Amino acid sequence: MSTSIDQKFALFEERMRNENMPELAIESFKYYYSQLVDGQTGFIRAADIEAVENIPDVESISKKTADVGQEALSSAVILKLNGGLGTSMGLEKAKSLLQIKGEYSFLDIIAQQALALDIPLVLMNSFATEEDSLGFLEKYPKLWKSELALSFLQHKVPKVKQSDLSPVIWDENPELEWAPPGHGNIYPALITSGMLDKLLESGFKYAFISNSDNLGAVIDTKILGHLVETNAPFLMEVAERTEMDVKGGFPVCYRDGKLVLWEIAQCPPEEKHIHQDIQHFDYFNTNSIWINLVALKEEMQKKENNLQLPMIRNEKTVDPKKSDSTPVYSLETAQGAAISAFEGSQPVRIQRNRFNPVKTTNELLAIRSDAYILTSDYRIILNPERTLPPPVVTLDSKYYRLIQNLEDRFPVGVPSLLNCKSLSIEGDIKFGKNVVFEGDVRLVNATKDQVVIEDIVVVDQEWRAD
Repeated sequence: MSTSIDQKFALFEERMRNENMPELAIESFKYYYSQLVDGQTGFIRAADIEAVENIPDVESISKKTADVGQEALSSAVILKLNGGLGTSMGLEKAKSLLQIKGEYSFLDIIAQQALALDIPLVLMNSFATEEDSLGFLEKYPKLWKSELALSFLQHKVPKVKQSDLSPVIWDENPELEWAPPGHGNIYPALITSGMLDKLLESGFKYAFISNSDNLGAVIDTKILGHLVETNAPFLMEVAERTEMDVKGGFPVCYRDGKLVLWEIAQCPPEEKHIHQDIQHFDYFNTNSIWINLVALKEEMQKKENNLQLPMIRNEKTVDPKKSDSTPVYSLETAQGAAISAFEGSQPVRIQRNRFNPVKTTNELLAIRSDAYILTSDYRIILNPERTLPPPVVTLDSKYYRLIQNLEDRFPVGVPSLLNCKSLSIEGDIKFGKNVVFEGDVRLVNATKDQVVIEDIVVVDQEWRAD
């Protein structure tokens, strides 16, 4: 590495040491920072890649393979990415503590899933979610009986000022000078925390890793059996892509056949229409992966604990809520990008019901409704009584984007969406109890004042207040 890079990096290194970041975290950030200084963008060009063909479908996996997975359960661990705060919805604590279905939060349901299978649960927390999450899980004493720690911490890295590539300074809130380095950080964090070694020492060979806000992501013995039988080091769950998924990443092939994850942040602006072509790229990464921990340990050792995942250069402002604050780069990696790090990695196509994420209040309202149910084994699935695809909910962000605003407008319960195909709400509307939406519903309040839809009302068409 050149002297000029070392000089530029010195201020970042000092900051990270002051925050007691481990040596591996510092070296990893230096690896990506040097690419940024060298002018690399992390872009992947459409001319260099092609769609992946003949992706195995989980529905075609045999019962015999599922039996193999059942036998391997005792060697498996559930690992949840639990670093998010849900700030885009106005939360200031771990997003997984948000009430999602009835009286249960994400973390309640995740805990019950693990207990039902008698499989250890491990959280990768951020500095912001560690205390809240572990405090919450004290209500499940059986989780703490495992010989494994219940969590480990992901790292944090400085944000980089776009103008001169120096560490950004933000006196209004110094915490905003730092960012999580993406969920690809799970691999070095497993090393620095000692968690990978502890898992292997305890006899665990397989990990199922998924986002804590995707309650469709549960252990599936067919996929685990497929991992075991094929001896694959890494499996990525992909699902059929719709217009709702155009911003998601997906695996593609380089011309030499090597797999790589193509995120929209890695797409040149002039080629985004190619990335979003759901006819050509008809699948997307659900961010649920299965990994052979022995293979991970071997690969990390071979590469000096740096899988050299492709860099994602995210352009942001230092304060996400202030568009006029200092422009910064946030250097990140994606956990799914490890599909390129292992020989023999492969995607597996899953049914859409394994992907029920909650990123906005749109999805939150839908999942809280009767369009979805919580099964006896703690899975969130579409209500079997529903004859339609998942409901498409579009709420006016001015009035419904934040959790508190949403709940203020649905104070006595969520309307029935069981027979609702789509729901669009424009303007400020408050709802009474036992409201029912059916078919395609569009509600418009064009006035400046809040209007109320009273109790016990059925709406099956456009409704307006002018």
